[in-house]
Amino acid sequence: MLDILIDSFIDSVRLLPFLYLSYLVVEYAEHRMSEKTKRLIYRAGKAGPVLGALIGIIPQCGFAAAAAGLFAGGMISPGTLLAVFLSTSDEMLPIMVSEGIAVSVIGKILLVKVAVAVIAGLLLDLAAEKVLGRRREMPEHPEMCGHAHCGCESHSIWYSALNHTVRTGVFLFVISLVIGAAMELFDVAGISHGISQYFAVEELAAGLIGMIPNCAASVLITQLYLEGILGSGALFSGLLCGAGTGLLVLYRENRSKRMNLALTLALYVSGTAAGILAGAAGIL
Repeated sequence: MLDILIDSFIDSVRLLPFLYLSYLVVEYAEHRMSEKTKRLIYRAGKAGPVLGALIGIIPQCGFAAAAAGLFAGGMISPGTLLAVFLSTSDEMLPIMVSEGIAVSVIGKILLVKVAVAVIAGLLLDLAAEKVLGRRREMPEHPEMCGHAHCGCESHSIWYSALNHTVRTGVFLFVISLVIGAAMELFDVAGISHGISQYFAVEELAAGLIGMIPNCAASVLITQLYLEGILGSGALFSGLLCGAGTGLLVLYRENRSKRMNLALTLALYVSGTAAGILAGAAGIL
């Protein structure tokens, strides 16, 4: 139990710089930029998911959480956030590099993740625009403080960003501790091995494992694949659905529960569907 406590603490602390920077960007935009500039950033064009997908492949857990904070602040589109979630690799890349996996294999994994992220992100933005009949409107005052009730408007952006970071950091630590304890009690590897004989079930189960809001999920999925317990389809499914702690920050910061659920469903459906197709195509 002590190991779980220490690991949860370390995982939470590692995220703090990314969280602080994301909150600082939002606070700066709120305090320094004009309304016209905010709208220009939000409507940066249909290339948002492309940029999000490319940045998301950087091997760290923090950017998904940062992107969720930016989305809650009205700075990026739903499709851009989904693209970041799908392309985020967390610990997959350093693990595979340390294991001596061929560069060509790693390259294929990253290319598939980026391609799926771009396509899914663009489609989500297009669907949102069609359903609403217009692009998602910027709120009159796209800010964190409007729904956090923290009194940040009376402080500097440095203090405001720190305040949000500490609040979210504590939240992530508690959730990570609970998740770590739960994973310690159940034989996840054994369960995954038992269902691998059924078509698509492995990918669907791996997607659920990947969606566990903890950086350890990508470690588990990658290790199970390297040990031959999971197939390539399940690897893609788990890694695509794995948004690290991004989902936690999304539910913590974004007021629209319906939007949060829609993004979660879009993440799972697109990630598992792509995993099934990639496994059937024998990409790896």
